[in-house]
Amino acid sequence: MSSSLMPRSDSYNARVRGASHIDFKTATTGVAAKAMRNELSGIVSTISDPPSRKAFDTEMQSFFYLFTRYLAERAKAVDLDWDCIKSPADDKIVPYAQLPKPKDVSNLNKLAVLKVNGGLGTSMGMTGAKSALEVKDDMTFLDLTVRQIEHLNTSSRVDVPLILMTSFNTHEDTLRIIKKYANQQLRITTFNQSRYPRIYKESLLPCPQRADDDKKHWYPPGHGDLYNALLHSGVLDQLLSEGKEYLFVSNSDNLGAVVDESILQHMIDTQAEFIMEVTDKTKADIKGGTLIDYEGSIRLLEIAQVPSEHVEDFKSVRKFKIFNTNNLWINLKALKRIMEVEGMELDIIINPKTTDDGHAVIQLETAAGAAIKHFKNAHGINVPRKRFLPVKSCSDLLLIKSDIYSLSHGQLVINENRMFETTPVIKLGDHFKKIQQFQRRFKKIPRIIELDHLTVTGDVYFGRNVTLRGTVIIVANEGQRIDIPDGCILENRLLSGNLSMIEL
Repeated sequence: MSSSLMPRSDSYNARVRGASHIDFKTATTGVAAKAMRNELSGIVSTISDPPSRKAFDTEMQSFFYLFTRYLAERAKAVDLDWDCIKSPADDKIVPYAQLPKPKDVSNLNKLAVLKVNGGLGTSMGMTGAKSALEVKDDMTFLDLTVRQIEHLNTSSRVDVPLILMTSFNTHEDTLRIIKKYANQQLRITTFNQSRYPRIYKESLLPCPQRADDDKKHWYPPGHGDLYNALLHSGVLDQLLSEGKEYLFVSNSDNLGAVVDESILQHMIDTQAEFIMEVTDKTKADIKGGTLIDYEGSIRLLEIAQVPSEHVEDFKSVRKFKIFNTNNLWINLKALKRIMEVEGMELDIIINPKTTDDGHAVIQLETAAGAAIKHFKNAHGINVPRKRFLPVKSCSDLLLIKSDIYSLSHGQLVINENRMFETTPVIKLGDHFKKIQQFQRRFKKIPRIIELDHLTVTGDVYFGRNVTLRGTVIIVANEGQRIDIPDGCILENRLLSGNLSMIEL
């Protein structure tokens, strides 16, 4: 067995080796690390093809480095000092309105766009890549992204490539889907993020025994893996060799994350190596990570890092007024310097899970935004809400599919007939949770241009050409069904189980 997870002499592995020799506080930590190393060596040895084994070995070394950091942090049990957390200084969050007008359209030639495309959409009952969901006018998330960038390239006569970071869950799906874009005016590159072994909580040993063990024993380690995956896939070097200097990263399900030339111009003018788009927090955003000042440096704070006694504090709109949209702008030369010379250590997020057969496991994950602490002159830009339009649920999907929005070159545009700045609040109950249920319960998407608030719970079906205005609450009690007839107009109504209509 030529590869046994022993660090080799190249710079990355030398750094892993140096950083892995941590002064362990407890004997158990050392024992757990040794046991994990032995298990991983065994898994690596199950691959016979040398190039595949080398790549997998590199991946397992990255995992082992994360695991030893986890053990060391667990042994020290150093929690965040809540009293040291402050709101960022004013100069660390720049208002969008203060950004410069773009000076030179050719700056776009220095830009690449990356979409985090690893999600499965399981919360909406999907089985394939979430980006393949049709969201508007028969177009998928990916269709809309391709349309936007193609329009940018043709109208500005530039060459902005699209990079898709997939996970082992979505890679095959994505490769199949992008074939249809072969004749479009843009280049698409895909690369796969890491595949890490789940860890049994009790024994701290890996779930898989072999490299080809079932998918359920592995996990993609969060979007913080972006930097490692960019480096090891060769995509980072490829972009730099093409003269690309900036990377705009966002989640593939955020329909508001379009290229913004003013943000790019600001990044060039201020020589910021990293910019995070944040936006004002509402009561719907209580779980989003936020930027903080921690002992004088700017950091991302995620809800998973907050001690339980401070969770309510974290959710409050008063103390933390903004949250991270996960729209990130990254200087690629700076990223290469950090990865190869300085080293990147992102805060570890422990994600506990239970397997189908009842075993408690943990997944060690990281968040891409946490890298902000490593870059020079990194700061946030407080952007309008329209740059954060994620589709995480069927309630979000109803809003996007509705007459509130239209499409212009793949970009969502709010309907000019909408009287209010804000979009309606939509809360669909469990009967609408899965995409198949959602499609069955709406014969056609209702007109909601004058809607403020919609709550639907229970067994409810909507006919064609329904109009909803003001505040509409529809509650079908247990064992009852409500059918909203074709052409019905509901304005400020509460409908309850016996189909009585009550004026609000």
